[in-house]
Amino acid sequence: MTKLMENKTITAENQLEKNYVTAPTINRADRIEQDLYYIFETEMKSPDSIIISYKPSVIRKIAEFMAQKINRSMSIGIAGETASGKSTITLDIIETINAFATEYDSEDIITRVNTDDYYYDRSDMVKKAGSFAEFAKHYDLDVPQALELELMCEHIKQLLSGKSIYLPKYDMSGTAIRYDNYTLAKPSKIIISEGLFTLTDKIKNAFDISIYVDIREHIQKERFYTRAVERGLDSSADSIYKNANEKAKIYIRPCKAHADIIMSGESDRARYKHFLNKMMSIIQREYFE
Repeated sequence: MTKLMENKTITAENQLEKNYVTAPTINRADRIEQDLYYIFETEMKSPDSIIISYKPSVIRKIAEFMAQKINRSMSIGIAGETASGKSTITLDIIETINAFATEYDSEDIITRVNTDDYYYDRSDMVKKAGSFAEFAKHYDLDVPQALELELMCEHIKQLLSGKSIYLPKYDMSGTAIRYDNYTLAKPSKIIISEGLFTLTDKIKNAFDISIYVDIREHIQKERFYTRAVERGLDSSADSIYKNANEKAKIYIRPCKAHADIIMSGESDRARYKHFLNKMMSIIQREYFE
């Protein structure tokens, strides 16, 4: 963050400082909104922008949280199809914010609630089928009904109300076991969740900010098959991809129309972190200088 502020070239960070100096009488929320608008618009106009589109109203909402005009935690939901890049973007957000928090000795900044951990326990069905592969032939994991999203919604609301809770943990190794009350989650300034069905009807209202990660089909397919080889799914990759693609048309892609921000899942990871650091520079200026 210090390196960003030391850069004296005409960058977004310099423009933010200019905004602050030339308009000091603007109230904090308005000033932050102005700066966020500049950051978003600059990114949108850049080659290979990480932002495809956004709703203007989301800028004001983020500004009010950053200015503490809304005096509670903020929840962020991130959705997208399989191999879209949503998990990577979520990790980049968490890493960038945690790095900022470490630099300024801040605590309880961000808490992750993993949507995948809310798959229903189907371990008995796996045992009866003889293997997870046989179980998956007759049980569809690519529909929101396979997850207990109502419980996830309840947990997020508890965290937003300031309560510590225990989250479930789903075993992704092929047992279909879900361990309830497994991971302690403490309330923080930001609650973030990502997954295929994070913005579907049963859970979308739990989030203040909704992000959809979009990707071109040929790139997504290439990523999917690369991952399938790594996971030893060669023989069943075609059927898994076909089903995931068909279900995405029904349950996931419609979420894009309601998202506050649509991000590209194709950009270099450094681009996401650079964009986030621009936003963090506003926090640095408002509260730490």
